[in-house]
Amino acid sequence: MSFMSNAQSSEMSKKRSANKRGKWEVILHNDDRNTFDHVIDSLIEICGHNYLQSVQCATIVHNIGKCSIFVDTHDECELVLQELQDLDLLVTISKYKSYV
Repeated sequence: MSFMSNAQSSEMSKKRSANKRGKWEVILHNDDRNTFDHVIDSLIEICGHNYLQSVQCATIVHNIGKCSIFVDTHDECELVLQELQDLDLLVTISKYKSYV
Protein backbone atom coordinates (compact mmCIF):
# COMPACT_ATOMS: atom_id res chain seq x y z
CA MET A 1 0.00 0.00 0.00
CA SER A 2 1.36 3.41 -0.98
CA PHE A 3 0.45 6.64 0.76
CA MET A 4 1.32 10.15 -0.35
CA SER A 5 3.11 12.47 1.97
CA ASN A 6 1.43 15.73 2.92
CA ALA A 7 3.84 17.57 0.61
CA GLN A 8 2.93 15.34 -2.35
CA SER A 9 -0.78 15.69 -1.63
CA SER A 10 -0.44 19.47 -1.35
CA GLU A 11 1.50 19.63 -4.63
CA MET A 12 -1.18 17.61 -6.45
CA SER A 13 -3.88 19.87 -5.03
CA LYS A 14 -2.01 22.95 -6.28
CA LYS A 15 -1.72 21.43 -9.76
CA ARG A 16 -5.45 20.69 -9.86
CA SER A 17 -6.20 24.26 -8.77
CA ALA A 18 -3.81 25.68 -11.36
CA ASN A 19 -5.56 23.63 -14.06
CA LYS A 20 -8.85 25.34 -13.15
CA ARG A 21 -7.47 28.90 -13.49
CA GLY A 22 -8.49 31.20 -16.30
CA LYS A 23 -11.69 31.28 -18.30
CA TRP A 24 -13.88 28.24 -18.87
CA GLU A 25 -16.97 27.75 -21.00
CA VAL A 26 -20.15 25.73 -20.87
CA ILE A 27 -21.05 24.21 -24.23
CA LEU A 28 -24.60 23.22 -25.14
CA HIS A 29 -24.87 20.21 -27.46
CA ASN A 30 -27.72 19.24 -29.75
CA ASP A 31 -30.03 16.45 -28.63
CA ASP A 32 -33.33 14.95 -29.71
CA ARG A 33 -35.02 15.32 -26.32
CA ASN A 34 -35.47 19.03 -25.69
CA THR A 35 -37.74 21.51 -27.43
CA PHE A 36 -36.60 24.93 -28.58
CA ASP A 37 -38.84 26.51 -25.95
CA HIS A 38 -37.29 24.46 -23.14
CA VAL A 39 -33.75 25.34 -24.27
CA ILE A 40 -34.63 29.04 -24.64
CA ASP A 41 -36.30 29.21 -21.23
CA SER A 42 -33.37 27.37 -19.60
CA LEU A 43 -30.76 29.71 -21.09
CA ILE A 44 -32.73 32.74 -19.92
CA GLU A 45 -33.22 31.34 -16.41
CA ILE A 46 -29.80 29.80 -15.74
CA CYS A 47 -27.34 31.70 -17.95
CA GLY A 48 -28.98 35.12 -17.80
CA HIS A 49 -29.42 35.34 -21.57
CA ASN A 50 -32.01 37.66 -23.02
CA TYR A 51 -34.61 36.23 -25.38
CA LEU A 52 -32.68 37.05 -28.56
CA GLN A 53 -29.42 35.52 -27.23
CA SER A 54 -31.18 32.34 -26.19
CA VAL A 55 -32.93 31.97 -29.56
CA GLN A 56 -29.62 32.51 -31.38
CA CYS A 57 -27.85 29.89 -29.25
CA ALA A 58 -30.69 27.38 -29.71
CA THR A 59 -30.55 27.94 -33.48
CA ILE A 60 -26.76 27.53 -33.61
CA VAL A 61 -26.99 24.29 -31.60
CA HIS A 62 -29.74 23.00 -33.90
CA ASN A 63 -27.81 23.82 -37.09
CA ILE A 64 -24.18 23.24 -36.06
CA GLY A 65 -24.51 20.82 -33.16
CA LYS A 66 -23.04 22.87 -30.32
CA CYS A 67 -22.61 26.40 -29.01
CA SER A 68 -20.69 28.08 -26.20
CA ILE A 69 -23.38 29.49 -23.91
CA PHE A 70 -21.55 30.66 -20.77
CA VAL A 71 -17.99 31.83 -20.01
CA ASP A 72 -16.65 32.41 -16.49
CA THR A 73 -14.43 30.82 -13.85
CA HIS A 74 -14.28 27.04 -13.54
CA ASP A 75 -16.35 27.07 -10.36
CA GLU A 76 -19.10 29.24 -11.87
CA CYS A 77 -19.18 27.11 -15.02
CA GLU A 78 -19.51 23.97 -12.89
CA LEU A 79 -22.55 25.47 -11.15
CA VAL A 80 -24.20 26.43 -14.45
CA LEU A 81 -23.35 23.02 -15.91
CA GLN A 82 -25.04 21.23 -13.01
CA GLU A 83 -28.16 23.41 -13.16
CA LEU A 84 -28.53 22.86 -16.91
CA GLN A 85 -27.97 19.11 -16.51
CA ASP A 86 -30.70 19.11 -13.87
CA LEU A 87 -32.97 20.54 -16.59
CA ASP A 88 -31.99 17.62 -18.86
CA LEU A 89 -29.84 19.66 -21.26
CA LEU A 90 -26.77 18.07 -22.82
CA VAL A 91 -23.87 20.31 -21.73
CA THR A 92 -20.12 20.02 -21.21
CA ILE A 93 -17.44 22.27 -19.75
CA SER A 94 -14.04 23.02 -21.26
CA LYS A 95 -11.21 25.50 -21.08
CA TYR A 96 -12.21 28.66 -22.94
CA LYS A 97 -10.61 29.11 -26.35
CA SER A 98 -10.50 32.66 -27.63
CA TYR A 99 -10.91 32.88 -31.39
CA VAL A 100 -9.93 36.52 -31.66
